[in-house]
Amino acid sequence: MLTMNYTYRIYPNTNQSAQMLEWMETSRKVYNRALRELKDWINSRKCLADRCSLDREYIIPADAPFPSYHRQQNDLPKLKESWASLKNIHSQVLQTTIRRLHDTWEAFQKRGHGFPRFKKYGQFKSFVFPQFKTNPICGDIIKLPKIGSISMSLSRPIPDGFNVKQVRVLSKARGTQWYVVVSIQSDVSVPDVPIHGRSIGIDLGLERFATVSDGSFFERPKFLKSQHRKLKLLQRRATRKLHRSANWEKAQIKVARLHHHIANTRKDFHLKTAHKLCDQAETIFAEDLNTVGLNRGMLRKDCVDASFGQFLSLLEWVCWKRGAFFMRVNPNGTSQTCPHCGATVRKPLGEREHHCPECEYQTHRDHAAAEMVLLRGLNQVPVDNRGTETACADVLAGSEMASQVSESLHRKTRKSKK
Repeated sequence: MLTMNYTYRIYPNTNQSAQMLEWMETSRKVYNRALRELKDWINSRKCLADRCSLDREYIIPADAPFPSYHRQQNDLPKLKESWASLKNIHSQVLQTTIRRLHDTWEAFQKRGHGFPRFKKYGQFKSFVFPQFKTNPICGDIIKLPKIGSISMSLSRPIPDGFNVKQVRVLSKARGTQWYVVVSIQSDVSVPDVPIHGRSIGIDLGLERFATVSDGSFFERPKFLKSQHRKLKLLQRRATRKLHRSANWEKAQIKVARLHHHIANTRKDFHLKTAHKLCDQAETIFAEDLNTVGLNRGMLRKDCVDASFGQFLSLLEWVCWKRGAFFMRVNPNGTSQTCPHCGATVRKPLGEREHHCPECEYQTHRDHAAAEMVLLRGLNQVPVDNRGTETACADVLAGSEMASQVSESLHRKTRKSKK
């Protein structure tokens, strides 16, 4: 079973835009109400058996069942009797709103942190139609229940053999731009791509966005910094407006559109870079970076602007689509290890050249790290996952070099233990 998501821009009229914004606001209130019921049930069970609060008490019976997804979903028809605006919304949209809350609750139980939070005004930016009897897309028109026909930009047709399973309506730039994320599904199985063809390793950084093990590299465009002057001007104008006034909302829309433009520019660069890398090789190894930690460090502004996490996800998607093999490897110590002899070469972050005192190998720091990523990737790939072609077209010695480096590392480890 293969499932993919296609995103299209839609152009609703004024009434449809107002209706969809009203649906999102009502869905937000339903989400908050269900979360309030969930939190009240949990807080009513927190009191110890031998002591109780003297100033407050939860009026919830001791035998009241947990407000699960099915219970809160079954309460929606009763809630419509006292909440008239719920009748205007498609019933399955409200059900997916409850499902969204309980998915967050189940994820919190697995992680141990990240308790669901109440949604403020404007934080609910999408709703879902979970199923369709027939294909809602006809030409450049998409028909949504209770909303009607909306013109859309069919940038790419839906492939033959795929059926539309669900549609998510997405609002961006403070409700001025609308998109639909169409989930399509087909009863086909796609086998895993074996390692084949030419292999390269990639090192990501801030001086150079991506450095390839063959010596090529991609400069890092500064998406946010290039628009920072204009963004600062628009934000200054927005702060001088009366809060929640019509002029304040217009100024906020301009800020949101500029942020949206920056995000689109960044994503376009990531996709083009991923396709260029797939043109260079059929097997790609990249660092499995801790992007969450990088976005909280002292260089967080530059790391967020580069968005390494989005790039790795898009690169993995492009490799799958083009039949290339992709793997993430451990990034620890890739810039502190010589790719030729395996010696540990300590150097601070400001030192941008790699010079090994043992084998006299000298190159750029990021290039050496990319070569080390390639060697680690070749070592991690199991033998049964290799294709009929060579793993490295220009260096069959790539696998031999990897084995030599691993042997030298083992020798150094044994010497240190002695």
